[in-house]
Order: sequence, then C-alpha cells, then structure tokens
Amino acid sequence: MDHFDYVDGTMRVEQVPMAEIADAVGTPVYVYSTATLERHVGVFREGLAALDNPLIAFAVKANPNAAVLATLAKLGLGADVVSGGELLRAVAAGIPADRIVFSGVGKTADEMRLALEHGIFQFNLESEPEAEMLSKVALSMGMRAPVAYRINPDVDAGTHAKISTGKSENKFGIPYDRAIESYAAAGDLPGLDVQGVAVHIGSQLTDLAPLEAAFTKVGALITALREAGHDIRTADLGGGLGVPYDPSQPLPPSPADYGAMVCRVTQGWPVRLMFEPGRVIVGNAGALLSRVVRVKQGAKAPFVIVDAAMNDLLRPSLYDAWHDIRAVAPSGKQAAANVVGPVCETGDTFAMGRDMDVVEAGDLVAFMTAGAYGATMAGTYNSRPLTPEVLVSGDRWAVVRARPPIEALIEGDSIPDWLAD
Repeated sequence: MDHFDYVDGTMRVEQVPMAEIADAVGTPVYVYSTATLERHVGVFREGLAALDNPLIAFAVKANPNAAVLATLAKLGLGADVVSGGELLRAVAAGIPADRIVFSGVGKTADEMRLALEHGIFQFNLESEPEAEMLSKVALSMGMRAPVAYRINPDVDAGTHAKISTGKSENKFGIPYDRAIESYAAAGDLPGLDVQGVAVHIGSQLTDLAPLEAAFTKVGALITALREAGHDIRTADLGGGLGVPYDPSQPLPPSPADYGAMVCRVTQGWPVRLMFEPGRVIVGNAGALLSRVVRVKQGAKAPFVIVDAAMNDLLRPSLYDAWHDIRAVAPSGKQAAANVVGPVCETGDTFAMGRDMDVVEAGDLVAFMTAGAYGATMAGTYNSRPLTPEVLVSGDRWAVVRARPPIEALIEGDSIPDWLAD
C-alpha cells in the first residue's frame, strides 16, 4: 500500500497534488511519502512482533536521503551501511551508532577506523583477509571490534542475477563449508570480538523458500559454532523481501508471512536477531515524477519521450526492471506505447509496447515504486544534473535535495596549466 492516490481526476501524494510539486520544482523529481514510510515500518515491525528485541537496520543503500533517514531514525530503525559515507549519513540523520551494522566486501582500513571511532554495533566481515585487517586496525586503536562473518550458503534466491548474493559464484561472504575454519582463525585474532553470524542471499525476493533454506543453514551453523566454543550472540538474517512492481504479477510474501517463517525457523536460537530491510520499507514510498517532452510515431507503437532518463532511474536499463507508469491526470484512454528518455543510448528505455494511459506533450507521468534504488543510483551522464528529491507529510512538502545547477557540474572539472592558454 502507498499514499499516491487519485483525487478529482489527478494524482496526489498524501494531500499534495503531484502537479503542484512539478510546477514548483520542475521535472524530473523524486517524491517520497512520509505516511507510506511510517506504514511500512509499522507493518515490518508487526511481522516481527513475536521476536525478542530484534534490531531492524535499514539498508541505507536503498535510499540514503537525509530526510528519509531522519524519518526512519525517529521510528526507531538502525542502519545497515556499506561504506564510510553511508555511515556518516546515518549518524548525521540521527541513527545511533549502536544500531549500525557495517557490511560490504571492500571495507578499507580508514573506513574500519571510522566505524570503530563511532562505536558501531557490528562489522559483517566477508573474508579472512578482511578479518586480519580489522584486527590490526582495532589493535592500533586499543579497541575490540564486534564482528560476525557473512556466510555464503550457496542458495539461489531466484531473483535477477545482478542482485543475487547468496550463490557460491557470488562475491559476497565466506563459503558455508569453510565457516568453522574461518571462525576458528578469527577467534585467535586479537582485537576481535566474534559475536555473530550474518547472511543475505539477494534482493527483491518473491519466494520465502530460499530464505528459509538459508536461515536453516544459519541455525545449524550457530549450533556448531557454539559447540566449538564461540560465544555467538547475534544472527543477522539480512533483507531482500520483495515489493510489488508489476500489478499483473502475484504479490510477494507479506512481512507477516516473512515474520511467521522467521519465528518458526529461529525458534530456540540463543541469539538476538537482526534484519536489513531496504526496498520493502522505501520502495512504494517513492515515485519519479516526469513530464512528456513529445510523442513521436514509431514503427509499431508511439514513442513517449519523457524528461526523465536512465541517469535518473537506472533500474529498467540495468535490470530490465518494471515500473508502473501512470498519467498524473489520466484521460481514461489507454494504448500501447514505448516510454523512453532523452539520453543518447538505446538502453535509455523504460518500457516497450506498454499498455498505459494515453499522454501528450506536456503531460505528467509518474514512475511508481521508485523510492528504492532510484535517486541513490542516479548519475550525471549526458551532463544532466542530479534529480531533486521532495518529501511530503500530509499537506506539507519540502525539497530535501535540490537540483544542482549545471554550472556546478562544469565547475567540478579543472583544466591543467598547459591547456589554460
């Protein structure tokens, strides 16, 4: 559920007309709904209500906007970060460091020092050399780093290959069959407090079976590690729960279904459970608002050329991802169309042969379910400025990231002395 609805024939986000935002800020622009964020946090938390004090750490990579993070911080969420920059963003937005988990395969020594200085809750280590580096960094600071190993359970998540992370050929984590050996080595490293196990098998999962298979392996590993003398106190079960993009497809499992499965599989585990939801919290809370530049006739269907492009919303180009495309003020007529952006790439395509609202030049369209992996993956290809972002709360709205002028992009370059003349 989201809070993008039609009132008197035009789309509103909560109580604000989308056209009002477009007229004031320009397009393209990302628009986020506070009410939807609040609802999704509540639903996810309700799904885990039977658990004892779980840590829900929002995956910052899904949407790092400061206003979004501040909203989630007020709702009590922690953060899952994968870079020093994300760590600083989370802290600046008010998320306490003792609710922050640091994941990612390429943490540098400087990022490790930064995280230790802030006192984060846990490092999710992804290799033995990373454990050795963190040991040296922690020793140099006279500290002990709380750690878990991320386990690669060799489970196929059944999602797109580019967002699958739990198969043996993926770069993430240590192999399940090497875990006992790796934990033994980590336990001998000074400066490390080996406290947990972590797993994350992919994103946009629409079936609970792969998650259950992975969690079952984690449970067996926790038992084996504790029998080997390790004081395992946490289990990070990752994120990945999917959201509905295509209304013609079956709905993904609900947080309630997910929570029931987790409770059943983890019953009796002597650990604090942790979760890293991202898309399921922010996906449906955002839309990318765009204006039609022109419509031109194609060989089979018209091309609807909009002012949003692949540099604003990369997912369709990168993953062949579906986003529902709706007219902000629909006429009631529908027809097949190809929706494309202005970037000089054939890949700058949002939909081909899509049955959708008939639109004309100047009309507004909204790309739905764009709150996750939208603005955060945006770039400046074709010298296009980054997309602005707006947060709505009831009848109030504010620009929470302004569109930078193209001059700022140009001024970021420098011309060497030998070309200055």
